[in-house]
Amino acid sequence: MKIQITEEAESDLANGFWLYEIQAPDLGAYFRPSLISDIDSLAFHAGAHKMALGFYRALSK
Repeated sequence: MKIQITEEAESDLANGFWLYEIQAPDLGAYFRPSLISDIDSLAFHAGAHKMALGFYRALSK
């Protein structure tokens, strides 16, 4: 499945990178591959969760 990341989400992800990078050197560098791994996991497991508001979600509520 193809994952779509909105411009707003891209901005949030970039801000997350800098948030971690400011806290400790190279922490942002750790954040980036972790995030990519999570996005890859979303693509792999796509469609296995309940659909809510037109989107598949792994949320419990």
